[in-house]
Amino acid sequence: MESTVNFNWSCNHTWKRSAKNTAWCLLGCAIGDFGTILYFQITGIPWPVLAIMTLAIINGLITSIILETIILIRQNFKFKDALKTALGMSFISMVSMEIAMNLTDYLLTGGAILTWWVVPIMLIAGFLTPWPYNYWRLKKYGIACH
Repeated sequence: MESTVNFNWSCNHTWKRSAKNTAWCLLGCAIGDFGTILYFQITGIPWPVLAIMTLAIINGLITSIILETIILIRQNFKFKDALKTALGMSFISMVSMEIAMNLTDYLLTGGAILTWWVVPIMLIAGFLTPWPYNYWRLKKYGIACH
């Protein structure tokens, strides 16, 4: 109980670092997510919206894990350790980010539609949703992906 009371939510350094980590995660998720939605939008393949959005979420998770693994390898992690870290440390963040982005798309456009005005809103929702969790995890455990 005492650790909850004494937890510091006002550390500017940690907010900045967790914002950077969240942004990298967002980039990875957005590549797979938006790429999938755009593919179906361009090709006109008649899939149900829920199926497209589910595939977009899965692809977003995959591309985020790939990007984070590459970043960690460039920081001298061995491949196995980099992959394990990317999978374990930020999966909750990635899932919440993906759900927030796709729920925003669904609520604003009916789902699986990328337009010039919805993409920034999706990115903002995708960033803001996991950011406090990433701050908390970084502050409490010193754990970050990047």
